[in-house]
Amino acid sequence: MKFFVDTADTAEIAELAATGLLDGVTTNPTLIARSGRDFIEVVAEICRLVDGPVSAEVIASDHPGMMREAGILRELADNVCIKVPMTLDGLKTCKKLSADGAMVNVTLCFSLGQALLAAKAGATFVSPFIGRHDDNGFDGIDLIRDIRLVYDNYNFATEILAASVRHPIHVLECARLGADVATMPAPVIRNLVKHVLTDKGIEGFLADWAKTGQTICG
Repeated sequence: MKFFVDTADTAEIAELAATGLLDGVTTNPTLIARSGRDFIEVVAEICRLVDGPVSAEVIASDHPGMMREAGILRELADNVCIKVPMTLDGLKTCKKLSADGAMVNVTLCFSLGQALLAAKAGATFVSPFIGRHDDNGFDGIDLIRDIRLVYDNYNFATEILAASVRHPIHVLECARLGADVATMPAPVIRNLVKHVLTDKGIEGFLADWAKTGQTICG
């Protein structure tokens, strides 16, 4: 499974990229607004920090507007992935951009039907929002399961990018079902590292080592 971080905080991205565990980045208008910085400037900087796909979302709601904005974003870097909404205009834009060799992330997916349309439109990624799905009385993990089944039935190349990930259990359940990517806030990635028994083991080893009075580096 690929790990993307869902943020526009470039310092946070740089820190995670240094671990070698980060495969890409997703952004959205809300995250860009929180950064307080210029949209184009932030996206360009993120693209320099990571080698993998960087999802940058169009703001226009109509196909011609999306295409104009996508043209500007594609000039920023080769690893820009154009993020479009799950609408007819978004799917039309996805089809056009994908045919032209661009990476496209179809976002705000909440149903199997929507995911099927995204794949038929040639999306590189489809982003089912599992946390928001849960918030509204549906099972986000079931949606991942259904999409995986249908995509495998027809050998679609579109990757399932699990979004709106709230906690490590979301990540692990998506991994069990075969989601290709999980995008998550940085704290979720850090929490995957943690385990009480790991902490306890390190504490014990260090205590025992201290009793020896030795050092490794002299």
